[in-house]
Amino acid sequence: MKKIGANGQKTLKTLHLITICLWLGGAVAINIMPLVMAPAQSGGELFGYDLARKFLDDFIIIPGAMGCLLTGLFICWLTPWGFFKHRWLVVKWALTIASILFGALVIGPFINDQPPISAELGLEALTDAVYAANFSQGLILGFLQTLVIIFLVVISVLKPWRRRAATGSEA
Repeated sequence: MKKIGANGQKTLKTLHLITICLWLGGAVAINIMPLVMAPAQSGGELFGYDLARKFLDDFIIIPGAMGCLLTGLFICWLTPWGFFKHRWLVVKWALTIASILFGALVIGPFINDQPPISAELGLEALTDAVYAANFSQGLILGFLQTLVIIFLVVISVLKPWRRRAATGSEA
């Protein structure tokens, strides 16, 4: 397949940077909210807080992560970078896919389960065992997920590992 030119590469890289900003910014926001917001004074406030976190996940983090995945795919496919020429790219692909799956299958359900509980129980949700477990596990795992995303940015900038040895198909 024909590779794209310099302007196409710049466009793809720009879109990739925008989507990583969404993914990382959303992750930081969703994890910082519990640390900086005043405790809820009513069931409605708690429900609103939970809806805000769900909104960040559904409309900022997920589109950002999917955008990163798709733009990364096109960058590797349509430019000389390729998918496996560099160890840092292999690590980045593995961590990106693992991170997206982990977010969708593990962290997402914690966030999605909160609004129905706070809508039903109001402020008493704070003493509910399921709500408390979802909140604390989601916060801890979300923080770790954010560190992984930051690491992805760092290896994208530093490109720390050398080019992989050429195989018969790459020669």
